[in-house]
Amino acid sequence: MSRYPRAGHRTRAGAIAVAVLMLFLCGCGVANTTGLTPDAPSTMTVTSAAFTGGVLPQHFTCHGSGASPPLDWSGSPAGTKSYAIVVDDSAAPITPYIYWIVFNIPQATTDLQAAQLPPGAEVANNSLGQASYDPPCPDKPGHSYRFTVYALSSTLNLSKGASTLEAWQAIANAAIARGRVAVKANP
Repeated sequence: MSRYPRAGHRTRAGAIAVAVLMLFLCGCGVANTTGLTPDAPSTMTVTSAAFTGGVLPQHFTCHGSGASPPLDWSGSPAGTKSYAIVVDDSAAPITPYIYWIVFNIPQATTDLQAAQLPPGAEVANNSLGQASYDPPCPDKPGHSYRFTVYALSSTLNLSKGASTLEAWQAIANAAIARGRVAVKANP
């Protein structure tokens, strides 16, 4: 069973707004105001000891415990004040589908442990409208999910449970670098 909301559950304006923001964050032809352009290198490295062979283990999906996986990152540029993490599926029937947005991760932090957030980190709403990790629920082999870490030039003036759109805009405006790991999941 797929976890994607039916198209009737989103307003057309909301879907368009999220698609436009994805252009900012994915580097698909639009630059944001802080200098992260489509041509800017993804200077950060993102890894996870859990992603052996580029596969998202079932444990971190709806077919397992549904816990968020551990992540490690390095290579943030000078001027980094905080980090944000976005987990999405750009190939979802309603693009993009956001599983998790974490922001205000302290600058000194370079990893997340499984099913944990560092002190001070906040979670914005995902595509389900919940401020939590929505574990991917693959229904066919080889589906891909992206775990992107953004280095930000500031902490974000958002509260826990900020809307997906509000969080996307704030991240796009403060992003100075990014790194990504894409993994495939099997049902």
